[in-house]
Amino acid sequence: MSVSHFFAHLSRMKLIRRWPLMRNVSPENISEHSLMVAFVAHGLALIKNKKFGGNVNPERIALLGMFHDVSEVLTGDMPTPVKYHNHAIAAEYKKIELAAEQRLLSLLPEEFYDDYAELLDSQQIDADDYAIVKQADTLCAYIKCLEELSMGNHEFEQAKQRLEDMLEQRRTPELTYFEQVFIPSFNKNLDEIS
Repeated sequence: MSVSHFFAHLSRMKLIRRWPLMRNVSPENISEHSLMVAFVAHGLALIKNKKFGGNVNPERIALLGMFHDVSEVLTGDMPTPVKYHNHAIAAEYKKIELAAEQRLLSLLPEEFYDDYAELLDSQQIDADDYAIVKQADTLCAYIKCLEELSMGNHEFEQAKQRLEDMLEQRRTPELTYFEQVFIPSFNKNLDEIS
């Protein structure tokens, strides 16, 4: 039996800072972000099923949320405005992400490869499930902006606007429901939500 470095790499998610080009009142790493994305993606899936006649697997979608950024332990967190500055950069970065996913999968013992490929290999993930995770990812970035702005950090004003535009592009009934029911609490302090 040989040693695998797969989980040692995953443990480094806590070392990869998000929003690297912006001043943060409250720093965030990809481990924290991925857990919140899993929570929100799970919630969106439940809302889709219970309120809008969907038939998705909330637990699988939560797992996809947990693993959606793990390739960044090898690539770092590329700021969105840089990553999507133009089609050429976006296409090249996608190749880098795919190579990082394959590198991480190569660290696994062979008998677990397929199990994790279903979570890590973005080319194997169902497009509808991925869309829910992308909604959750965008919502979590939006929530981060709300939190930073509530602490007086105006550095996040343009990011908030950009994310509102992205949410509009990803608009679904479950996203609208989540925004109406859950997002207002993020603009309140602890006493107000207790």
